[in-house]
Amino acid sequence: MRETRGAIIVGGSSGIGEALARALADEGYEIGLAARRTERMRAIGAELPTKTAVATMDVTDTADAREGFFELAAAMPSVDVVVISAGTAAMNPDLEWEAERKTIDVNVRGFTAIATAAMEYFESTPDHSRAGDGHLVGISSVAAHFGVGGVQAYNASKAYVSTYLEGLRARQADRDADMTITTVEPGFVDTDLSMGGFWECSPETAAEQIARAIRKKRTHVYVPRRWRLVAWFLKAMPESVLRRLLS
Repeated sequence: MRETRGAIIVGGSSGIGEALARALADEGYEIGLAARRTERMRAIGAELPTKTAVATMDVTDTADAREGFFELAAAMPSVDVVVISAGTAAMNPDLEWEAERKTIDVNVRGFTAIATAAMEYFESTPDHSRAGDGHLVGISSVAAHFGVGGVQAYNASKAYVSTYLEGLRARQADRDADMTITTVEPGFVDTDLSMGGFWECSPETAAEQIARAIRKKRTHVYVPRRWRLVAWFLKAMPESVLRRLLS
């Protein structure tokens, strides 16, 4: 009999991360939650049908976040999936440095700290309960495909996330490890970070589609799926037209 699967979700105290924790727990995963709001994670864990471990983590403190990740992984019987859902966004048309710095610290530095820790864990920790050698999932955004004034740091940071994950997949092509790396690019999702818009879906709908992508070991997925049409449209559009459309 296959042992219980485990999933660590960084940024699991709200939004897509919380919804995905619930979706994966319903599929039988034991869950490791990592975020800043300890009591909120404990409350979520108490509602899940499987065992939950909790780690208080601020990804902007990269050294402490990496240490916390490895401690959380060690506390779980198995870690098959790592999801990086931690992120921030702010309207900043005046280019205030503090707002830009925070976005970069969370979405770029914090993301990379956990992504590299997850890769190190999967490559160095044999676990025969897994069907493969591990699965890293990064939550990017359709916003990775264009720049918009006011949220320029957010869009650029998500472009970094998508490109970094693409680079990790290229790195894995030359290695023996059977590791899956999935880029998730949501459109508008009804979370605290959402700025609203058409085709907005609930966190639960997003989580259901991400869980399906994990099951199928997809390397890239738009959430909801119809947002792939928007992404293709934006890529094909001249910058001058795109600027007028998004202004």
